[in-house]
Amino acid sequence: MTLGDLFDNAGPRAIQPLGPAPAPGRRFVVEAAQLAIIARDNQLAWAPLAGDERVIVERPGRPLAREELDDALRGELIALGADAGLDIDLFGHQPLIVPSTGPSPRLAFEALEYDPATRRFSGVLLVLADGMATIRQRISGRVIAMREVVVAARSIRTGEVLSARDLRVQRLPAERVRPGMAERIERAAGHRIHRAVQIGQPLALADLSVPPVLLRDSLVQLQYEVPGLTITAQGRAIDEGAVGATVSVMNLATGGTVLAEVLGSDRVRPLRPLLQRLENTPSGRSASPRGGSQP
Repeated sequence: MTLGDLFDNAGPRAIQPLGPAPAPGRRFVVEAAQLAIIARDNQLAWAPLAGDERVIVERPGRPLAREELDDALRGELIALGADAGLDIDLFGHQPLIVPSTGPSPRLAFEALEYDPATRRFSGVLLVLADGMATIRQRISGRVIAMREVVVAARSIRTGEVLSARDLRVQRLPAERVRPGMAERIERAAGHRIHRAVQIGQPLALADLSVPPVLLRDSLVQLQYEVPGLTITAQGRAIDEGAVGATVSVMNLATGGTVLAEVLGSDRVRPLRPLLQRLENTPSGRSASPRGGSQP
C-alpha cells in the first residue's frame, strides 16, 4: 500500500510505500485518526474535517481456478509414476484467493508423495504471486483413471436412429464404465438404439444395430451372377435387414424361399443358384449375358 492509495494530494510522494496491502479479496479500513497521523508523518497538508473520514483499501482477488491447480499437479504426479490419463480428486479442497490482476500465480509443491498402490497423494501447495505473501496449503487426494465414452446428448427413445448431434464424448471414471461401451461417436452414429437412454448416459454397443435398408414384405430383385451371366427374378422379403445381412426371400416365380444377402433396399443376392428353380418357370426366368441382351 502506498501514500497515494490514501491521499489524492500526495504529489511526488504518492508512490511511497506505507505497508503491506490487504490480501487478495480482502480489505481494511483506515480511520480518520490514523489518516491524520500518516499525513503528519509524511508532511501532507491534510486534517479531518468532521472526524468521521475514513479510507477503505480493498484489493481485488479471484479464486485460484481448479484447472490451474490440476494442470500443475498433474505434471508432478505423472513424474511420480501416475497414469497420464488421470483425473484428480482433491479431498476437502477450498479454493485459494489470488490477485485478479497481474501475472498468473506460480504454483509449486513441497513434499509431494504418491502411492501407486492406493493412487493417493499428499503434499503442500505453494502459491506465489506478485505483491502477496507466499501461501502454503496442505493438499491430499487420489488419482482416478478415466475413460472416454459416448454418451447421449439428449434423451433418446427406443428405436431411434442416432445422428452425430445426438451424441457427445465424455470422460468418466473408469470404475463407473461397464465393458462394451461405445468409445467413438462414429461407432454409434447411424445406428438404431434398442432401449431408451437419458441425457449423459453411456451407450452400450450391444444396444445398437445398423438400421435395415430392406423392409419386410417389400418387393426385391433376386440377382444371381456367374461369369458372363446374370439371372434375376422377383421376390418378396420375409425378413428385414441391413446391407450385408442374410434374410429369407420368397421367390415369387416358384413360391420357394431362399436365403439371400442384402445388397440394397430392393436388391438381394441368393446364397445358392437360382438356375435350377427358374429353368422350368418361363415366367420367372430372365437370364441374359452380362452387359448385353439375350441372344
